[in-house]
Amino acid sequence: MSDSLLFNPNTPNKHSSLTEWLDYMQQIHVSAIDMGLSRVLPVAEALGVVQSAKDDAYVFTVAGTNGKGSTTAVIAQMCQAAGYKTALYQSPHLSVFNERVRINGEMVSDETLIDAFSKVEAARLACELTLSFFEMTTLAALLIFAEADCDVWVLEVGLGGRLDVVNIIDPDMAVITNIAIDHVDWLGDNVEDIGREKAGILRDGISVVYGATAMPVSVQQAIDKHQATCYQVGQDFDYREVDASAWQYSNAAVTMQLPRPALSLTNTTNALSAVLASPLNVDSTAIEQALQTVSLAGRFDYRETHNRHWLFDVAHNEQGVEFLLAQLLPLWQQHLANQNSSEALNHSSNPNSSRKNQTTGKPASIKMLFSMLGDKDINKVVQHLTIAGLPISDWFVAEIDYPRAASTEHLQGILSSYVDNAQIHEFKRLSEATDAAINASQPQDLIVVCGSFHTIGEALAALAVDN
Repeated sequence: MSDSLLFNPNTPNKHSSLTEWLDYMQQIHVSAIDMGLSRVLPVAEALGVVQSAKDDAYVFTVAGTNGKGSTTAVIAQMCQAAGYKTALYQSPHLSVFNERVRINGEMVSDETLIDAFSKVEAARLACELTLSFFEMTTLAALLIFAEADCDVWVLEVGLGGRLDVVNIIDPDMAVITNIAIDHVDWLGDNVEDIGREKAGILRDGISVVYGATAMPVSVQQAIDKHQATCYQVGQDFDYREVDASAWQYSNAAVTMQLPRPALSLTNTTNALSAVLASPLNVDSTAIEQALQTVSLAGRFDYRETHNRHWLFDVAHNEQGVEFLLAQLLPLWQQHLANQNSSEALNHSSNPNSSRKNQTTGKPASIKMLFSMLGDKDINKVVQHLTIAGLPISDWFVAEIDYPRAASTEHLQGILSSYVDNAQIHEFKRLSEATDAAINASQPQDLIVVCGSFHTIGEALAALAVDN
């Protein structure tokens, strides 16, 4: 291998900034996505992270098409509430890279990341290998967890499962949230091929939680091959909504009435099932505490800021949008009910005022702040959003600042094929689209931001709010 691929005179050091390290690691490998474990394993073994996880930690690994972030967040919060020193690895991030690597809920510092990057780079050079950005950064996260002597590691798979760098660590408990079509260039264009890739996280004799009622044959074959114990929603555990503040979980051993979390009940149920199936001592008090405190930016994330109502969701494929809409429709009805109640209260306290004046005479509507990556199925996403029966009056679109972003022109072209009774507004930057959505909306409207992690991240940055 060429020495130029291994050593760069501009290599950062421990005194370099986090940004310098992140920029450097994006340039040292020929491909941004290069799936496979053959290059990663020697470096991981040189760093000692594989043995550390095997000997010192209980590992949850979570794969699936959608819901991985919420599921990992809930698992980590429950373990932390039970007193375990808990490591959480997620990707991608919304605003700052540090979001990906957390210990006991706290993002690790720039200094901690830089120290780990330096050690991974030294091991990479010693092994005479090149690694992708995701491989380098994931190894750094695993090294941080090992050096911090964490009791529990909760790892979110980045892409697929079998060949993802997270899979160098043997899990004690696997979770597969669901299987749907996404990342077809790397995983295949059908659920059987995709299921086979995601089931690659299984190991002999472990337990696996499967969070969908329909299971591809390829996943069942992997379960049988590894003689894994499977817990599947609808068969071995389930849940039901009680009211706006409570829900009920049940499996063969327990029935629990619990406080409703800020995250999806579907993903919360999968997470709780994994925790209960593990040997960890997580009691009902820790579970309730975790559910009352867990949150994750960008996952059906409702906020009020800049005198507007906002909903941020990272839905970026067909299944993700269907999941978003299933929650959005009831939220919209509740939003309208709240608006009507507020208007009635204002009118009763001031009988001489008119309701028309209270709401500027316009009915509440939904404004969509939207952008996606060009390699996603934008047509399917837009089609689902436009046939849902929501009163979308305006679309605000712009190209996100990312190499794989769909152009504004491409987004507008697709939208024009599906949008009939709404205005489409085009902008060069998402920050401009965000400002325009605020200026074109009224306090009674709802602004929905979706399409990509990058869309959410740039909108939050434009709003200058914490995520």
